[in-house]
Amino acid sequence: VKNLTVTRLCNRQVITAVNDSFPGPSLRVREGDKLIIHVFNMSPYKITIHWHGVSQLMSAWSDGPEMITQCAIRPGSNYTYKYRITKQEGTLFWHAHSSFLRATVHGAIIIHPRARHSYPFPKPYREVPILLGEWWNANVVDVENQALALGIGPNISNAYTINGWPGDLYPCSQNQMYKHRVEQGKTYLLRIINAAVNSHLFYKIANHNMTVVAVDARYTNPYVTDIVVISPGQTVDVLLTADQPVGSYYMTANNYASGSGTAVGVPFNPTTTRGVIIYQGARSSITPLMPVVPAFNDTPTAHKFFTELTSLVGGPHWVPVPLNVDHKMFVTLGMGLDDCPPNVSCQDRPPVGAALSGNMNNVSFVLPTILSLLQAFFFNVGGVYTTDFPANPPVQFDYTNPSINLDPPLLFAPKGTRISKVKFNSTVEMVMQNTAIIGVENHPMHLHGFDFHVLAQGFGNFNPATDTPKYNLVNPQMRNTVSVPVGGWAVIRFVANNPGVWFMHCHFDGHMAIGLSTAFIVENGPTPDTTLPPPPKDLPQC
Repeated sequence: VKNLTVTRLCNRQVITAVNDSFPGPSLRVREGDKLIIHVFNMSPYKITIHWHGVSQLMSAWSDGPEMITQCAIRPGSNYTYKYRITKQEGTLFWHAHSSFLRATVHGAIIIHPRARHSYPFPKPYREVPILLGEWWNANVVDVENQALALGIGPNISNAYTINGWPGDLYPCSQNQMYKHRVEQGKTYLLRIINAAVNSHLFYKIANHNMTVVAVDARYTNPYVTDIVVISPGQTVDVLLTADQPVGSYYMTANNYASGSGTAVGVPFNPTTTRGVIIYQGARSSITPLMPVVPAFNDTPTAHKFFTELTSLVGGPHWVPVPLNVDHKMFVTLGMGLDDCPPNVSCQDRPPVGAALSGNMNNVSFVLPTILSLLQAFFFNVGGVYTTDFPANPPVQFDYTNPSINLDPPLLFAPKGTRISKVKFNSTVEMVMQNTAIIGVENHPMHLHGFDFHVLAQGFGNFNPATDTPKYNLVNPQMRNTVSVPVGGWAVIRFVANNPGVWFMHCHFDGHMAIGLSTAFIVENGPTPDTTLPPPPKDLPQC
């Protein structure tokens, strides 16, 4: 990990990158492989690497979130991550889990079936990683630090990118566009990753349908669509058949800005990145066809895509839904306010002149500073965290009613490192309920260490009497990151069969940084192979 100078949007800029490449290198592995990855931090920043979506079964010390499972790797130091890919196939990705560095420190994890095993769909002619990203004409560490110092949201990005390239709609970018050549009649597997920092994205290819076959490294029933909607932290594998007349066709990615119409008018980047699919034999003089790009606030399209995917029952590594629940949680999540930072004036900020904050069940999460949560758990060190995260909201209210914006008792959430503790092998169900405090927004919620079933999603306030019967207990999609609908709710369920400490957070880095997160301790199981092993000798110290 070190500095790299690149040119984008008319500027030469120093970024943090891995192995001199942006995006970073793809890890191509098979299910069952053990990975040993040596990370040398030659950058000026402390850093960790998270292997996003990898279950890390019995390898919590290699998960990577800073101050959750490890202290950061200091400049000039190194750490070796060791883990096995277990019962997961498809596409995941790795990224920095310190500040906004993941804007440029990220790459694909491509998990093929074991030797002599096949995909549960026709073998594609070629496989193509499509990493969707976000670019700032600024140092991304400074972008986050400025937002935290002022108590405001981070400056919006200057561009979106496809495989690191912004495309020809941006300044000085005519020759900085991703191009993929195809043969007519062939089928390609696109491994689409949303590596953007703070943006949901719509992805389209002009005049072409795509067939979704997996999400978050879990196989789905084939789902034909002309659009993919993908939140930060999510992956979508699609089959693309080059079945159109020989020519060139733009692919596009643009923001799904769910919070843009809310009371506080969440700012967003309205631009579009594009690459191009070029058929073999196409004339270079022909202008590529452009898809119709969805409106930035097209929630019906987003909701349709997010809710219509289902698991491939009986497919490789399919997991039936656990029917008996041991630990039920109802968790509100959203924005709130905090005291104004020192030496900053917040008087002109609606609704009451304060800094932005995030919370879950009225707890604004604070990372520890002297020891990671996993170290504190393993060595039984007191004073680092408490296990009293509320399983229900401390105050019940009309969660999605915008008028609560002006109710001060609900606006300011206390800060704390309060987390949940659950028994090994217990089944956890969580209803995640968006709130309208400081405006409604779709929050992409990511759980480390587990894939979960998404049982149901909807708008408004969750109603147990009418919404519980809607649970899909037969073939719900499995995910590691779920987009909780704007002004709505989502229900997830998982088996806590992996001892350790596991982070759960909004995958908008701007929200995670101000407390929209929590964590789970999963206790050890009854046998040595279900007991968390001791930390590696090279674990970074704080």
